Amino acid sequence: MKDIEFAALLCSRLCHDLISPVGAIANGIEILADEDDEMMRTEVLKLLDQSASQTSNRLQFFRLAFGAAGGFGEEVPLDEAEKAARALFAASKVDVDWKPQVGMMNKDAIKLLLNLVLLAGESLIRGGEMTIEVEDLGENILINVTVTGDKVIFQDKISEALLGNVDEQAIEPKTAPAFLARNVAEKIGASISKTDHSEQSFTLSASYPSAQ
Repeated sequence: MKDIEFAALLCSRLCHDLISPVGAIANGIEILADEDDEMMRTEVLKLLDQSASQTSNRLQFFRLAFGAAGGFGEEVPLDEAEKAARALFAASKVDVDWKPQVGMMNKDAIKLLLNLVLLAGESLIRGGEMTIEVEDLGENILINVTVTGDKVIFQDKISEALLGNVDEQAIEPKTAPAFLARNVAEKIGASISKTDHSEQSFTLSASYPSAQ
């Protein structure tokens, strides 16, 4: 797949994820322009605040997960990745348990980590728990993202894209983050796997050389 084609898919994914909160902001401003009732204006202002926060949180996450992480050096503090992950799920029913054992990761590894977080989190249809672990094993760095919930659906097409079992022409905006994670993994020499614990729980893992 050409870079420009994949960029278009990723942009479509970004627009899909941002259009709802941005649209809510536009609608709220339109209502405020014609609304005189103070109680209604207060409620609309609350909606605007929530939508603005949601937009900001998603952009903060996508900056690290999809972008070039401008403003950082070759390595990014894990604290920044944690802030981004917690912000993404702040308004959801997903409880994030962050357990890193390293302080810094290079930009590509951060991108891989956050895309695994995004993919795993989206499988928690009714919310649940997500545990994120990053462990230094000496020669390798191990990433584990484990989710558990009442209703967990990890679509086959996402799994196939993540594990490299799909034709590039079949990639679509929904599976673009999985395709990105797979390509970043190949770039840094990482292996990706998925381990099912039950119908309500699984772990996405990635291991890459610590010399990165």
